[in-house]
Amino acid sequence: MNESAPLYQTRPVLGVERSARGFAWRGRLDGAGEARALALAQVHGHGELLARVLAGRGVSAETAELFLDPSLRRLMPDPLSLIDMAPAVERLAKAVHRGECIGIFGDYDVDGATSAALLADFFKNCGTPFIIHIPDRIFEGYGPNVEAIKALAAAGVTCLVTVDCGTMSHLPLAEARRLGLDAIVIDHHQAPELLPDAIVVNPNRQDDLSGLGQLCAAGVAFMLLVALNRVLREQGFWTKGRPEPDLLMGLDLVALATVADVAPLTGLNRAFVTKGLAVMQMRGRPGLKALFDCAGMDGPPRPYHLGFVIGPRINAGGRIGDAALGAKLLTLTDEAEARRIAEELDRLNRERQVLEAATLEAAEAEALGLLGLEDKGAAIVTASDGWHPGIVGLVASRLKEKFRRPAFAIAFDGEMGTGSGRSIAGIDLGRAVRAAVEAGLLVKGGGHAMAAGLTISRERLADFRAFLETRLAEDVVHARAGEALFVDATLTAAGAESALFETLERAGPYGQGNPEPVFVFPAHRLIDVAPVGNGHIRLRAQAGDGAKIDGIAFRTAQEPLGMALEAARGQAVHLAGTLSLDRWGGRERVQLRVIDAALAAPSGA
Repeated sequence: MNESAPLYQTRPVLGVERSARGFAWRGRLDGAGEARALALAQVHGHGELLARVLAGRGVSAETAELFLDPSLRRLMPDPLSLIDMAPAVERLAKAVHRGECIGIFGDYDVDGATSAALLADFFKNCGTPFIIHIPDRIFEGYGPNVEAIKALAAAGVTCLVTVDCGTMSHLPLAEARRLGLDAIVIDHHQAPELLPDAIVVNPNRQDDLSGLGQLCAAGVAFMLLVALNRVLREQGFWTKGRPEPDLLMGLDLVALATVADVAPLTGLNRAFVTKGLAVMQMRGRPGLKALFDCAGMDGPPRPYHLGFVIGPRINAGGRIGDAALGAKLLTLTDEAEARRIAEELDRLNRERQVLEAATLEAAEAEALGLLGLEDKGAAIVTASDGWHPGIVGLVASRLKEKFRRPAFAIAFDGEMGTGSGRSIAGIDLGRAVRAAVEAGLLVKGGGHAMAAGLTISRERLADFRAFLETRLAEDVVHARAGEALFVDATLTAAGAESALFETLERAGPYGQGNPEPVFVFPAHRLIDVAPVGNGHIRLRAQAGDGAKIDGIAFRTAQEPLGMALEAARGQAVHLAGTLSLDRWGGRERVQLRVIDAALAAPSGA
């Protein structure tokens, strides 16, 4: 629950120094934050709760208007501020005018699929031929590979665009150059000083001064299309017979990628997601509409749905099925075909959940052995033969959440293993992995602060574990020392109404960098607690005035929080969580997503 640059009071909220999950509860606002909240309430007339939420995210009376209405017009910089954007646009404009065949090489996750679909939609509008290639995770691995590039060249591709990959692909892109292909890299992963022989548009290049490093690949791709569209307009390309596309209609894909790739929802990204959700609500893209229907979504899409409902289904193809399904679905105009692929992705997602559960059980057992009874260790590196390489990232994420330290899961096949890592706030995992590559411990690897991928030989596994312990130990101790659950305000069941939820939505979209407001419900008696679904805990809590609220604690049935809730049935507890709007049977009601709890002190204690 550690967050970057938190503001908190020293006194624990409701006296909770150690909750069911082991956290202290702290108020998000310090003295300066309280002053900002008061100014927001007085100057703009915002209600007290909304003012506190805004102030807790660094919003002041002067910046509130732009925060509450993130405008692309005001937040969107000139795309040419990105280094190498100008030559990338120049080369693609030539390809469009000449009718060259453009190869789009995307990663197999949501960011790669949406980026590929964005480019495909644009080139289709231009009448420009293109070929999309999404590599198979198992047989081709991450990023461009020589055989795929040879196949694209043989198919007539003369201009290659890689999306969400390519920054580290020296040998494959050298092969592209040898075959006569001009290569353009559209990426956002952290980059070494030495770049491949290509036009590299990546805000995380060491020499890029745009300040746009928070963008996902789809965000960078959108910037590319804005610049390319402008150049084509200036060159008179758009005519009555070939109308200029409405690029804003592609923001549904940018929003999906931004949330699914856990990019920070600040600045330009907030504008992308805000406008993208509005586009998505129109359900004009057959592929997304089909996914909504398969998932049973009937209300307006929210970031939660993108990250936990739609994103996993698109990813399922790349994890355990046909990696190209996601990108194909997002470019379809045929609703029947979209429905067929959406149903296949839904099936694969269910299969993925079964695989993930079995692998996670084994990985947790190994992690407990590595940490020992004293729970010591800077990072967790689990590995095994037989694990599916498509789900190791999900397993690493669960390990990180459970053990609150950086975690890796590695699937070995013979002497080589492929793995993924996930980090906690304050620990730059991508930098650590690149350092391990430079030290000769990994065959290859890269990523960004919160996530990384790697390839490792079996004989270097112990060395890699030791390297992480040495490199991360001090930073992990510091990061974990600052862990706390940061609380925005206290509420009661009677106050958790639909109107309040809609008011709080004005400070959204919430996600990484703009966390959902956390509320504490003090001394509510648990009148019903029961396990439901796949390891969840459902509950009903009653305040002293008799008002009730329903809640759910996801994936906690076998965790300390879930066990504490079941043990406290009939007792008064402090509940901490976020609010969601539950739509069922035509009715709307606010539900509490419980993320922590603590026993309330007995009356009179």
